[in-house]
Amino acid sequence: MSEFLIVGGTGKTGRRIATRLRDAGNRVRTASRTGGDVPFDLGEPSGWPRALAGITAAYLLEPVVQGTEEGQRRIPRLVDAAAAAGVGRLVLLSAPGVENNQAHPLWQAEEAVRNSGLEWTIVQPNWFAQNFSEDFWRPGILAGSLVLPVGDGATAFVDAEDIADVAVAALTGDGHQGQAYVLTGPRVISFGEAAGLIGAATGRPIRHVDIDPEDFIRAQIADGVPAGAARQMTRLYDGIRDGGHAVVYDGVPRALGRPPRAFEDFVAAAAAAGAWRPR
Repeated sequence: MSEFLIVGGTGKTGRRIATRLRDAGNRVRTASRTGGDVPFDLGEPSGWPRALAGITAAYLLEPVVQGTEEGQRRIPRLVDAAAAAGVGRLVLLSAPGVENNQAHPLWQAEEAVRNSGLEWTIVQPNWFAQNFSEDFWRPGILAGSLVLPVGDGATAFVDAEDIADVAVAALTGDGHQGQAYVLTGPRVISFGEAAGLIGAATGRPIRHVDIDPEDFIRAQIADGVPAGAARQMTRLYDGIRDGGHAVVYDGVPRALGRPPRAFEDFVAAAAAAGAWRPR
């Protein structure tokens, strides 16, 4: 019988994947620094054998995308350990365009998976719709002003439910091996439109406020964000500001045979679940 390891199994994608697998009657082991079935830290390889024992397929992710050479070697080392432990199938959470950019912090991770000799699938989601409801942008939504350096840029936000569906299909089914799926929503949406849709669903005014990228970096540093992390995040926002993320890809239809979930459906479900009620 198959047994699945979900690295980051308490996180945004991992917990959704684990729930789907368990609901289908599968044996699942979640691995996380806290709260998982087994304690797991990508910086502590001594704990990996316990997590990998008896596993047939694994979902891998790098929870802290790092610019250091040592940080970029964490997933490749885990891939080697998984192969040595007898894991037969890997699904890696990555990002769009990594395979064409050797400077990307996840390039070595993708290369390790592609060259592992195992069955593999790479999922490359665009910006998560759940960033508005679960973490990064939720405080701005609650405050009524989402202050981000993206200008009028737009992107095709992808629902984490779709990411989980694709990952489960790749972990459990055939026909996904050797595939890299770029995952987006069905249309591009500006942050102003997204804020307006959320405002309409919650019954209060919410707006996007543009900020100069350098001012954003200074504000992040003042809030305690490390300077390197603030600059790295701002570079990602630059891609939206410049129009480079305003693309819809066919990864969800290719993997699942259905269209991706609409952002409006995400907003309706999140509002109904109380995602934007103060906690």
